[in-house]
Amino acid sequence: MKRMYTLIALLVAFLGVAFFMESGGQLVRQRTPKVGVLTLMHHPALDQIYKGYVDELGRLGYHDGKNIKIEYQNANGDQSNLKTMAGKLVNDNCNVIYGITTPAAQAIANSTTKTPIVLGAVTDPQGAGLVKNNRHPGGNISGVSDQAPIKEQLTLVKEFMPHLKTLGVIYTSSDASAVAGYHQIKRECRRMRIHLKAYSIANSNDLNQVSEQMLQQVDAVVVPTDNNIAGAMQTLVKNANAANKPIFPAAATMVKQGGVATYSVNQYELGVRGAKMTVAILKGKKPATMPIEYVRHGEPVLNLKQAHKLGLHVPANFEHEAKTKGAIYQ
Repeated sequence: MKRMYTLIALLVAFLGVAFFMESGGQLVRQRTPKVGVLTLMHHPALDQIYKGYVDELGRLGYHDGKNIKIEYQNANGDQSNLKTMAGKLVNDNCNVIYGITTPAAQAIANSTTKTPIVLGAVTDPQGAGLVKNNRHPGGNISGVSDQAPIKEQLTLVKEFMPHLKTLGVIYTSSDASAVAGYHQIKRECRRMRIHLKAYSIANSNDLNQVSEQMLQQVDAVVVPTDNNIAGAMQTLVKNANAANKPIFPAAATMVKQGGVATYSVNQYELGVRGAKMTVAILKGKKPATMPIEYVRHGEPVLNLKQAHKLGLHVPANFEHEAKTKGAIYQ
């Protein structure tokens, strides 16, 4: 009997080692960190953000399936899925949750006030009601803004089209980031004395009809950071080509899909910065004390083939800048 008790004691001790380790003289429970990711949909820009996020986690020593678990949820463009998916990530006890797009981040924020949240691709976190202040978030949320360099983008439009009379802007009225981008464009156009006509859609199903109407009334189109339009970019490009009108979108991936040119925030870099913030939180830093980060300068991106198709004169200095400092598609 005594021998049996001894064996039981040894077994308990062995199992204890499997769950606990000695650290600073105290027994600490070990658990593989779990990072949740929630995104609204697949499209090239958002996919680049996620790629930058995962790559940077790896560079910082956090490899999915080895010493960290990444739980990825994608709503595939259906916002009604976001609430359920956000709740699942919270209930699965993720250490940090990364929200790509404003709707995804809002769904997570509505599901928890305790789990740390890192924002990816949210233009104005304060305006979207996610933080108290962009400099001093003060809660369980911080992250990275994808605020576009609007002044640079509009200056570029005028360089391509010095005789521009009317500029159109199209955006999704239900997307806080897109609305924030529209208001920035509106303010800057007023300052630069550009005549702007605004058109909004409720969702991507409206894009075909509204863009056809818009393209009859404007000389060119700008698009703010807008996930619905990015996800349906080919519809806008098809209509713009039919009307022989250029599009100057916010993101490099949208230029590649048929826009003419832009100064774009590097989407991959947004993900890299989000990963750095995630790791800082895993190591004990509090989101409340982490200011919202910004990528201040856009990268020049040119679709030379599209510009030539539309008969546009490409400013030589911008073409050189795109070749040497950004990207050029031809």
